[in-house]
Amino acid sequence: MNTALKMIKKNWGAYLLFLVFGALFFILLTRFLTLQITGEAEGRDLAAQAEAQYARERTLEAERGKIVDRNGEVIAEDTSAYKIVAVLNEEMKTSAGDPNYVADPEKTARILSEHLSIEEAEILETLEQGIENERFQVEFGAEGKDIPLEIKSALEELELPGIFFLEDLKRFYPNGIFSSHLIGFARPEEQEDGTVDAVGQMGIEKNLNEYLQGENGKMEYEVDAREFFLPSGEETIQKAEDGNDVYLTLDKKVQTFLEDAMSQVAEEYSPEKMYGIVADPKTGEILAMSQRPTFDPDSREGLSDNWYNQIVESTFEPGSTFKAFSLAAAVEEDKFNPNATYQSGTYDVLGTQIGDHNNGAGWGEISYLEGVQRSSNVAFAKLLELMGEDRYENYLEAFGFGSPTGIDLPNEAAGNILYNWPIEKVTTVFGQGTTVTPLQMIQAQTAIANDGKMMKPFVISKIVDPNTKKTVHQGEPEVSGEPISSQTAAKVREYLATTVTSEDGTGQPFKIPGYEVSGKSGTAQIPDSTTGKYMQGRENYLFSFMGMAPADDPELIVYVAIQQPSLGDTEIGSDPVSKVFNPVMMNSLKYLNIEPAEAPTAKAVPIKEYEGENAEKVQKDLVKQGIDTVILGNGKTIIGQSSSDTSLLAGEKFILLTDGELTIPDVSGWSVRDVIKMASLAKLELSTAGSGYAKKQSIKPDTPISEDEPLIVSFGTNQPQQNEESTEEDLIQD
Repeated sequence: MNTALKMIKKNWGAYLLFLVFGALFFILLTRFLTLQITGEAEGRDLAAQAEAQYARERTLEAERGKIVDRNGEVIAEDTSAYKIVAVLNEEMKTSAGDPNYVADPEKTARILSEHLSIEEAEILETLEQGIENERFQVEFGAEGKDIPLEIKSALEELELPGIFFLEDLKRFYPNGIFSSHLIGFARPEEQEDGTVDAVGQMGIEKNLNEYLQGENGKMEYEVDAREFFLPSGEETIQKAEDGNDVYLTLDKKVQTFLEDAMSQVAEEYSPEKMYGIVADPKTGEILAMSQRPTFDPDSREGLSDNWYNQIVESTFEPGSTFKAFSLAAAVEEDKFNPNATYQSGTYDVLGTQIGDHNNGAGWGEISYLEGVQRSSNVAFAKLLELMGEDRYENYLEAFGFGSPTGIDLPNEAAGNILYNWPIEKVTTVFGQGTTVTPLQMIQAQTAIANDGKMMKPFVISKIVDPNTKKTVHQGEPEVSGEPISSQTAAKVREYLATTVTSEDGTGQPFKIPGYEVSGKSGTAQIPDSTTGKYMQGRENYLFSFMGMAPADDPELIVYVAIQQPSLGDTEIGSDPVSKVFNPVMMNSLKYLNIEPAEAPTAKAVPIKEYEGENAEKVQKDLVKQGIDTVILGNGKTIIGQSSSDTSLLAGEKFILLTDGELTIPDVSGWSVRDVIKMASLAKLELSTAGSGYAKKQSIKPDTPISEDEPLIVSFGTNQPQQNEESTEEDLIQD
């Protein structure tokens, strides 16, 4: 009995252990079967957790679409850039067991500061804060992005532990300042899904952001516990779709001509504002567009000075360039007789005197064509009277003023036709009071240049999907109206060409060798926002010229306006304008292979000795043969001449000295050679300054010549104007 009890007690411990281990085995077996059957533990999907631990996903960035010119030359595109990353996790080691993380923050900060535009203390603080917060890796803000390849390569050669570079995409504008307000710019912005994409902020980049922005793809793959890629793991790739490419109507060459000329003039004259546009009048395509102030789209330097596109979004009083459309209306109404005469000077509007720009003095009774050439306000006030105010108002609307052109750009202004009271109607006819946009002026000018068909301006040539090569949008020329007939357009071009060729024309500074230019200059007054009146002073104007060439069949329109330039003592408003217009028009015509007109062979006219003959009769005979003959003195008989027994070419100046009292002639526009001939013939002491054509003289014209007083003449590169730009253009005398 005792022996049996002892055996039971002895085996009880074994039974107990058996039961405990059996229960544990049962629990483990149950747990195993549960995991196998359900795939879950504590409500978590184990497969998903394993995938999360070993699966990785990488975003495949889509390239933003390119912006290119009409010939495919790149204006804006994505380019590779690099950002620097510092890994801080101490578990990251090389296969040899060496640190693959930032093991020495002080040394790392010192070396990085020598290559990056970041202070050593700032780098060290970023690293130490990352270590303290147990972050896997840190970046260094904007200064740690857009790192050039040469700096990346230099740092990689140093083999700093834990320093890595990630390839990134950066928006790049290779031409620098290049129609910046039209193109705009894009910058990175974080999206809702955490990715960072470039987003347009202004101009084409903003307006066509939906077209330009691509769709990112992704790549999914598996890694091991040490973050190494598993070759046998599953891998799926969803390709990125790049954004659409935008082709503009701009021509890179023509735009460069414009940018270079404007930059030089901006530097020389420091104007408050300026803009220039080059357009194809036959299609309405904008070939170049720029303004000052401008900015660099890469660095955004200068953007704070002028955020908006003033060519599209701002309005202004155009001044006498508007007279081109008033002339066209009068010709279309058959109310313009170039040979009819009128009394220039002033014009009364219910007691208010409208004056010509030479302080209302006028030029006596002159023809209407001369009035156009001299940019006479009175001539156009009388033309309005002949046309009728209601008929003229119809032409304002027909030419598109008061309404947006509909160009494919955002925020286009409409301008305002100020045409309610009698004085407003008269001032509108010569470009004062009513406001317009530069684009409206271009659109209206196409009607004159394009035989009456007015073309809607546009800048987007086409939009192409680079993934499929299909065109998703095609820009097309569009006729926006026919305000005048083709016959009227041809006549107006002819009349406007004389403003450039005539000795009385306001457009003389805009002559281009080999090409006939047709156009109209302007000197618009600027309203003072503080006083509500027009600003005073010879520089406080918007000086402009809108010209087309070749005049008989225009291929280009160039419109340039410069506000408040700092002029030299002998300079006039047309000087800076011509320094933009002339090279841009000439270079563009040559670049587009538009042949210059053949210059007529100059005819040699024989000159004999005229002493003792009647001065007036000799002058008439020589003028008929094309010799520019000047009579010096108020006598009738010739007692001397500037040359004899030779031949002169048509257009050369020939001076006759008479036996009467000698007075100083107006030598404005004379060459140095001609002034010297005159001074020598009159035995006058002469002093000259500069070269080119006479712009200023020390003795007033018609002053009797005195041997004791020398004549001092200043010369400049352009022939001066003696009319519109010399004084206030749109003078109103109350």
